[in-house]
Amino acid sequence: MRILFVCTGNTCRSPMAEGMLRKLARERGLRVEVRSAGVAALEGTSMSLFAEAVLKDQGIKDNITSTPLGGELVSWADLILTLTESHKRQVIYSFPQTADKVYSLKEYVEDNESVLADQEELQQLIADVELDRALGNPQNEAKIRRINEIARRLPIYDISDPFGGSREIYDRTATEIREALGKLLDKLDRADNDN
Repeated sequence: MRILFVCTGNTCRSPMAEGMLRKLARERGLRVEVRSAGVAALEGTSMSLFAEAVLKDQGIKDNITSTPLGGELVSWADLILTLTESHKRQVIYSFPQTADKVYSLKEYVEDNESVLADQEELQQLIADVELDRALGNPQNEAKIRRINEIARRLPIYDISDPFGGSREIYDRTATEIREALGKLLDKLDRADNDN
């Protein structure tokens, strides 16, 4: 499995996710290749000092520098996990062919059955509305209302941005990422055992 994490500048959240997942997967004996990139990254920029410190405290000494998101990386990845829903939209907008393999990290690891049912219904409704639009059919107001109703109650799947914050803020973000990565590894473990 090749996993690509995506955030904005690829200096805080996505490199922390990359380093942590690489280490945690190795500890569990899961074969996972991990990389990261940014939708607005400059090639070769160093990780933020606090992000690097957070990783070092976890025994992770990976030398991760920023990489702009590009077609080669997108093709390489089996799964693209963004750190926010906005990043997900940006990836799909720039690389529409990736729509079936792009999720926000927290969305991908969601395990609440009622939330999953809402997500599934929402995706189907959006597909129906888009198909109607493409075919020139009139807008179905009931479906639009239902989309809005479901969207209002779904959780927000963003990992908080520590950029410019204190070390404590970076630690909180790292905790958020680590919790989501635990669920991700459980999911990958189950998929591995099913095969």
